[in-house]
Amino acid sequence: MTASTDHPVIHVSGLTKKYGSVRALDGLDLSIPRGGVYGVLGPNGAGKSTLFRILLGLIRATDGSASVMGGGVGDVAAMRRMGSMIETPRFPPYMTARQVLRWLALEHGVAGQAGIEGWLERVGLTEAADRKVRGFSVGMMQRLGVAGALLSEPELIILDEPTSGMDPPGIQEMRALIRSLADNDGVTVVLASHQLLEVQRVCDRVAILNKGKLVREGSVSELTAVGERLRLSVTPVAEALALLGDRGREEGGAVLANVSRAEGPELIRALVQRGVDVLEARWVGADLEAIFFTETGVVQTVEADRAV
Repeated sequence: MTASTDHPVIHVSGLTKKYGSVRALDGLDLSIPRGGVYGVLGPNGAGKSTLFRILLGLIRATDGSASVMGGGVGDVAAMRRMGSMIETPRFPPYMTARQVLRWLALEHGVAGQAGIEGWLERVGLTEAADRKVRGFSVGMMQRLGVAGALLSEPELIILDEPTSGMDPPGIQEMRALIRSLADNDGVTVVLASHQLLEVQRVCDRVAILNKGKLVREGSVSELTAVGERLRLSVTPVAEALALLGDRGREEGGAVLANVSRAEGPELIRALVQRGVDVLEARWVGADLEAIFFTETGVVQTVEADRAV
């Protein structure tokens, strides 16, 4: 699964897709580098699934251009170097998980070298390998779909909501698998997900789409470093706030200091000199969820408990 060039695995320019008067993609420009895990984010209707379907040759763009693995969309040689799972997969209900993978291996032309047992183990389906898929949960079907997408040992894999329907342990296992594919197998993983905390944990870079356009792109570390502050666990809190003035505020029993990294050591010394005990000091930035809501204009709502 080792790549031979440094060209982007995906490059789109002016990509547009219209459905009547609706623009699912509106002149999208995006370049996804080779290697690592890349997240494509956006609210419903942002164009994520439309982008993936165009890249996979399932639908045609109205305008613009796209290339995958150095070839045009639909190029057979390029398409053989990628795998995909778009939405929750469906398989013949009378087949077992093992039979499904054998069937897919035949379809991919890799029946003799598919490593089915290994992929069943890596997606956590070894114990369920001989169960008919009609009884599988949504999360188990997701795992089986990921295994199927990996049978041909692709250099690039596109996953649309790979943790949909999974419980927390399953999400954690899928996160570990995705990181392992990127770090140990050299696969470039491109994924879409609504679970922003998981995206922040697993992705190296992200693109945020809104109304068919790219509104933000960059490494997760760079994006979340914006608005970085020093979080201090101190006693007494009031004394620390008095020292910081309008550059400090209390949050969750701790103090958030709006200072630069260069000012950090001097601030801690000043606090100690004023008799403040500094129990912990760490830098915190904006989380990906906050950036997502800011860039897309989506209102984050919290439902209050209602008395019956």
